[in-house]
Amino acid sequence: MAETITITDDRTGQTVTVPIEGGVFPASAIRSLDPSLFVYDPAYMQTASCKSAITYLDGENGILRYGGYPIEQLAEQSTFLEVAYLLLHGELPTSEQLAVWSHDITHHTFIHENMRKRFVDGFHYDAHPMGMFVSALAALGTFYDGAKDIDDPASRHKQVLRLIAKTPTMAAMCYRFSVGLPFNYPNNDISFPANFLSMMWKIGDDYQLDPVLEKAMDVLFILHADHEQNCGTTAMRVVGSSNADPYSSAAAAASALYGPLHGGANEAVVRMLSEIGSVENVPAFIQSVKDGEGRLMGFGHRVYKNYDPRAKIIKQTAYDVFDVTGKNPLLDIALKLEEVALQDPYFVDRKLYPNVDFYSGLIYQAMGFPVDMFTVLFAIPRTAGWLAHWQELLADKDQKISRPRQWYIGPESRDYVPLASRS
Repeated sequence: MAETITITDDRTGQTVTVPIEGGVFPASAIRSLDPSLFVYDPAYMQTASCKSAITYLDGENGILRYGGYPIEQLAEQSTFLEVAYLLLHGELPTSEQLAVWSHDITHHTFIHENMRKRFVDGFHYDAHPMGMFVSALAALGTFYDGAKDIDDPASRHKQVLRLIAKTPTMAAMCYRFSVGLPFNYPNNDISFPANFLSMMWKIGDDYQLDPVLEKAMDVLFILHADHEQNCGTTAMRVVGSSNADPYSSAAAAASALYGPLHGGANEAVVRMLSEIGSVENVPAFIQSVKDGEGRLMGFGHRVYKNYDPRAKIIKQTAYDVFDVTGKNPLLDIALKLEEVALQDPYFVDRKLYPNVDFYSGLIYQAMGFPVDMFTVLFAIPRTAGWLAHWQELLADKDQKISRPRQWYIGPESRDYVPLASRS
């Protein structure tokens, strides 16, 4: 028997019955009752704005899958470039497809010399790397005549390759500028994460990358590649719905990520742990949070009401990294904070469990990244997810330019009052 829902308009007595599919019923039910009737849903808490086959997220049970594949399996067995292919094509690549895909991305990593010599030099010496990165994304589209040919599949594919390939290059460029170091060109002979780390840290010819750190970077890229309809992805879809080019759309998504409530959470965790200062101060800090005097950063999530599956993976990755770099001094504080919070009914009853941001900042810090780079590191892999949603949007015949309705609460009609007559 098909599941349905019946809605009755008590003002008129009219009813409408519509199907429920996958826990969702169409808003057309409301329109059929009264075209001037709208649903008030701030922050889209209960609104599905699209159909998507890219990422499945079950927050109640702590499940995350890309294209049906559990995030745990992908993090352990896959690579970021393979995951990016999966997000954009819906299937894991064959050996031949992966070879072509990896080759094409690797050979699009260079950026136009004018970006490096003229565009970047226009920023103030202490510009925030993420602000530079957002601007660079938008500017990048101006270098390609085909950027706006979004109806041409071949052109779309080329822009996808360019964006995935060039975001690590631009990220490293923004960092090197911020610390006054010369730019490192991409190395097409090494892996995607190794190339990024080399562009970040190489000085002279003596840079040696530990394979553990290369793998950790790849895992972090996989974990951050997509996360369903979050703020940044929604921004990508909203701007993309106007048929804007993918560079402008990605810049909008990155701007959303720049906000401290979105991409800045792991930065806030590191600052919180630094302020706590020592393991001995954890109980007092926990009590201050319960008294409403502070916030427990890195715990809880809009969607997850269970342990974030990415947090489990990242916690193990942290130990692997610390075996190479030495233990981040904040780790003991983090472990104690997690232990105390998960035993306290105050947090357990509220379903506040560690999320992906709780340990990722510690890894980034141990690898040498400054706090200002954390959001940029988030944006590099998320570009693949954004582009997957952008492609899906363009192919969805149900989609139109985004135009949500509002609940007007301002004054009724009134006559203009001349300036001299206003009190």
